[in-house]
Amino acid sequence: MNLQDYRAQLDQIDDQLAALFKQRMETVKNVADYKKEHNTPVLAANRERDILYRVTGACGEELQEYTKILYSTLLELSRDYQENRLNTGESKLCQDILASVESSGEFPSRAVVACQGAEGAYSQIACDKMFPLPQILYFGRFDGVFRAVENGMCRYGILPIENSAAGSVTEVYDLMEKYNCKIVRSLKLKIEHCLLAKPGVSLKDVKEVVAHEQALNQCGDFLKSSGVKVTVFDNNARAAKYVAESERTDIAAIASANCADLYSLKILSEKVSNTDHNYTRFICISKNLEIYEGANKITFVASASHRPGSLYSLIAKFATRGLNISKLESRPIPGKDFEFRFYFDVDAPVRSKDTLAVLSQLEKEDFFTFLGAYSEVF
Repeated sequence: MNLQDYRAQLDQIDDQLAALFKQRMETVKNVADYKKEHNTPVLAANRERDILYRVTGACGEELQEYTKILYSTLLELSRDYQENRLNTGESKLCQDILASVESSGEFPSRAVVACQGAEGAYSQIACDKMFPLPQILYFGRFDGVFRAVENGMCRYGILPIENSAAGSVTEVYDLMEKYNCKIVRSLKLKIEHCLLAKPGVSLKDVKEVVAHEQALNQCGDFLKSSGVKVTVFDNNARAAKYVAESERTDIAAIASANCADLYSLKILSEKVSNTDHNYTRFICISKNLEIYEGANKITFVASASHRPGSLYSLIAKFATRGLNISKLESRPIPGKDFEFRFYFDVDAPVRSKDTLAVLSQLEKEDFFTFLGAYSEVF
């Protein structure tokens, strides 16, 4: 036999598999209707375990792992099909999403916005890029931004969520869990850290550098080579203001070039980041669910039960629909040892049938919180 003969043989087998798959899913549909009538849960873990044991044994040791992967996917598809059959109408979450899209109109150009830090902070730069005419109120800590949005002092809040070099801002993830706020937009901002000092100070004079912990991490190579002392501040702009108001001539701050003009500082070095490819992703939060036309990213938090394949089962709900999980972040559950919740960012048009279907399924999970549907701007 030659290659064409083998391919013809495979085509014949694939046709048989397709017919059997269709027959299996017809039977799955009947099972779903039975479970609906008798109020039986979709998942039957012992039944799936028995199936995997039987089919892997039938295919032999060499194909055991491949068979397990194939049938695990098949069982996931079967469960998904059953859950769709059992869904009667749109879930409460999906109704809220569609209502928000219809009522939100255009993203506002004017708003009262909470930012952490001071004038010149990267949060302020991100805010100006999102809102043409913002009124900005500054707060010393990230939780102050959340409180201002939750109590209605500000309609929106701007917060850094992750950096391309230093990773996630874990404090913001934890606060997302604490406060009932929703993401309405995100923005990727190129970060260009500068070393700033008072006029007359030279690089060789600097003995201490002050900045936010994230900025210090992002400029670690420069700081190690300089051998200076580093001091953590709650915000880079506040650090720049501190340097400007200090009487010391041996101190410098890492901050944006904007801060040099704002606080009459001198730029000692424009290239202090570990890499030129340094971006921070900022999110804009609101108290209420606001979804604007064109929203193509969703964020939610969910926990996976302590059983093999539970996280895979969550991921597979999106994979089977061709929806890309662009980020998966785990955070420990407070008060529980080695148990985690997972933050998902998914590239998914919010009004699509597939997105709404999977959200309807997730809403039934033991722990699931929808954090928003939004678009990302640059």
